[in-house]
Formats: sequence, C-alpha cells, structure tokens
Amino acid sequence: MTGDFWVNTIGSVAAILTTICWLPQTIKIFKSQDAQSISLSSQLTFGAGVIFWLIYGILLSSKPIIFTNVATLSQVALIIYLKLKHG
Repeated sequence: MTGDFWVNTIGSVAAILTTICWLPQTIKIFKSQDAQSISLSSQLTFGAGVIFWLIYGILLSSKPIIFTNVATLSQVALIIYLKLKHG
C-alpha cells in the first residue's frame, strides 16, 4: 500500500470522527429543547474556524475537506440556532 493510501485513510477517518462528534450534542439539544449548558462563544469560535477550513478546502479544490466542513458547519449552525432559541 502506498503512502497516499494511508494519508487519505487517516484524513478520512479524522474527517468522519470530527464531523459526527457533534451529532450526539445536536440530537440531545433538539430532543431536550435545552441548550443552557452550551457555550455560545465556543460554538461561534468553532464555527468561524470551520468556515476558514471550508474556504481552505475550496481554495485547494479538495472535495473531502469541502464536504466535511459543510457537514460540520451545518451541525454547528443548528447548535447555534438551538442555543439562541432555547438557551
């Protein structure tokens, strides 16, 4: 197996894990309608970082980086919305 295979595999696993890590939090807030324990400033800062990663992916024309960050940003945006609505 080539080095590219391992680089792509590690990058893919990292992308999947960092994207799905927000899913349990999103589901919990959505079900409980309670977001008081969520830090708005933390979510806004993280969201800004994801936007920069997305821009970076677009500049590189990297579909995996773009896809992952669009998915992550969608979840973070939902968490921010739920925080503003219920938090």
